[in-house]
Amino acid sequence: MWILTLWLLFLLISKACGKKASDTGSCQPHPSCNECIRSHPSCAWCKQLDFVQADESDVARCASRLELERRGCLPSEVVDPRGKRHILEDRPLSESPRHESITQLAPQKIALQLRLGEEQNFTVRFRRAEGYPVDLYYLMDLSHSMKDDLENIKRLGNDLLAALRNITPSGKIGFGCFVDKTLLPYVSTSPAKWHHPCPIPNEPCQSPFSYRHVLALTDNASEFESRVSQQLVSGNLDPAEGGFDAIMQVAACKEQIGWRDVTRLLVFTSDGTFHLAGDGKLGGVYMPNDGHCHLDENGLYTKSYLYDYPSVGHLAEVLSQSNIQPIFAVTRPRILVYEELSKLIPKSVVGELKEDSSNVVQLIIDAYHSLSSNVNLKHSDLPPGISIAYDSHCGNSEVFGHGQSGECSGVQINQLVQFTVRIKATTCLSSTQDLQLRVLGVGEELQVQLSTVCKCQCGDVQPYASHCSSGQGNLTCGVCSCQEGQRGRLCECKEEELDDPEARCHDGNSTGPVCGGKGRCVCGKCQCNAHASGPLCKCDNTSCERHNGQLCAGNGQCRCGICECQSNYTGSACECSLDTSECVQDGAICSGHGHCVCNRCQCEAGWLGSYCSHCAECRTACEQHRDCAECKAFGTGPLSGNCSISCNQTMRAFSAPAVDEKWCKMTAEDGNLLIYLVEKDETGSITLTVSSQEGTTDQKLRLVLGLVLGPVAFAVLFVVLCCVVTEIYNRREVKRFEEECRRAKGKEVNNPLFRQATTTVVNPKYRKD
Repeated sequence: MWILTLWLLFLLISKACGKKASDTGSCQPHPSCNECIRSHPSCAWCKQLDFVQADESDVARCASRLELERRGCLPSEVVDPRGKRHILEDRPLSESPRHESITQLAPQKIALQLRLGEEQNFTVRFRRAEGYPVDLYYLMDLSHSMKDDLENIKRLGNDLLAALRNITPSGKIGFGCFVDKTLLPYVSTSPAKWHHPCPIPNEPCQSPFSYRHVLALTDNASEFESRVSQQLVSGNLDPAEGGFDAIMQVAACKEQIGWRDVTRLLVFTSDGTFHLAGDGKLGGVYMPNDGHCHLDENGLYTKSYLYDYPSVGHLAEVLSQSNIQPIFAVTRPRILVYEELSKLIPKSVVGELKEDSSNVVQLIIDAYHSLSSNVNLKHSDLPPGISIAYDSHCGNSEVFGHGQSGECSGVQINQLVQFTVRIKATTCLSSTQDLQLRVLGVGEELQVQLSTVCKCQCGDVQPYASHCSSGQGNLTCGVCSCQEGQRGRLCECKEEELDDPEARCHDGNSTGPVCGGKGRCVCGKCQCNAHASGPLCKCDNTSCERHNGQLCAGNGQCRCGICECQSNYTGSACECSLDTSECVQDGAICSGHGHCVCNRCQCEAGWLGSYCSHCAECRTACEQHRDCAECKAFGTGPLSGNCSISCNQTMRAFSAPAVDEKWCKMTAEDGNLLIYLVEKDETGSITLTVSSQEGTTDQKLRLVLGLVLGPVAFAVLFVVLCCVVTEIYNRREVKRFEEECRRAKGKEVNNPLFRQATTTVVNPKYRKD
């Protein structure tokens, strides 16, 4: 338990320290503004002309905005582009049942400008409207086992259209049918079976086919019944059907089917299973399905002999792109198979079809309400380097997504749901990219125009700028780009005039690295890296004293190992604030009994407390020095973090003192037992001896250990006792069993029914002659 606790504590501390270290060092110096802003979202660039010192390089211009302003860069000179969001079109959501005015998804168009590594978010609203138009395509299995179903479907045209009109004033229905690939071993190709594949002679029957589109989407129920009544069943050889080929053509042939940009439903009815990708090889068909439309003028699928059945993944992708929601209406024996298939196809549902399809109308209505109440917001393919995540706000509860989609279930008509979409870029986009967001099953979509901020717009471009040695270079973002033949940070020298440009950049040893390896030599002078300075870059600007883990306490700038503090700070690490606000109570500084040092009260003799407001002489010696002892022992109490200033006693720590009545025993602020000794010599100096061993006895820790280890020890003891009792019981049972076996064993010769086993071997081929 102790090892596990310490290990978990170590991991938490390591994670916290690692996070802090990564946060403080997230922005690294870069030589150009473009590289700087691409490196990290916290990086900014200072274009101020006089910002960089003579011995510094332009990499010093790249840092966080706070660091740049602290080092003297004017806020107006800091280049720190951020991502932007601009809504281009946002029509209000409507509850009107008229198709022309229905808007369920808002906004409709957004432009996003992304800074690398910086997340942008926006809110998408969706309200399920009443009376939204519906297109329903009925795709039926016409193998011979569906004969009774076909007879019922021939009479259901008016019922289907009437059911749709109860849902929406604008509904259309269409019809198609399928059997299987017209090849062996799926159908019989013998002439007799080809012309009459049904098992009953003289029964009306048509030749097998893969898929036939019969009727485009229409609102004419009579035409539906008329066209469907002309259909005849057919037949095939195996129980699996070619339904996947038919579904692919229904999704791909948008013009022939007549799909509108509305809710699209595909009712798939069958009493059999389905062929998958790869099954086509049995008939010599090995080319993968291309996902394109291949219908002739009669509506027949003409490439079933050429392309294999589509895979489930391919079918799911095409249905999703076409915004088609399948309703699998299948008989009871096939329910489990199609339920597994439905898990792989978004926005699909399975319903049980009676043997004669008599319940198909009610099944469609129930399936439609189930599909419509589930709102699923998805996106199209993401450009490289773009990631997306969703937060779904579904009424009173919230469901947080993880980059796949936004989902809300059980959404009622006119109920508003919202999705927070979060987008981040990690690489620069070469041009503006389009991203589409849409609710599956709804014709509307949100267009998102994505672009990235990867170039600085400094607004200071000057060709032949006077700042660059009177026109020897072009100025961009405070940096000079020199003309040909010119060198230097300000283009101040000519290349041909430099006999030995690196001679002045060595420290007496020409074999050593230029500028001590901490910079580069330009025009005979060292331009130091971000953390170095001086003529030869010898000064380390990261070696200054730290306070609370920060260089110069974050209140100054490190120069050659010495902290140059800001105007209101002092100290070797700029840790001491010249402010006195923390020393003032009731208008008095340190209650008139001390001095304010580093914005903390340093009390006079005889006074204690954060504001020197407690009389030390009015208390016992133990009470007078309790706060200092607690601060020394545990770093807690009123003087926490201020021991060295407020406590002027001589401090000592003993690991195992002989504690007697002279020692003070007090309870610390957090419940720890505090043991210390106060000694005063003849000069009046006080020595405070704090027991580091006894003082670290934490009563709360004992209580926690008792609560944790007590039940654990009891559980272990209980398990051991159970094992011992079980072992004793098992040994007794085995001994009793062996004794009974010994008593029951008899000799075979005493058994009158016992006969010795015999074996007779006969060779039927053996002939004595």
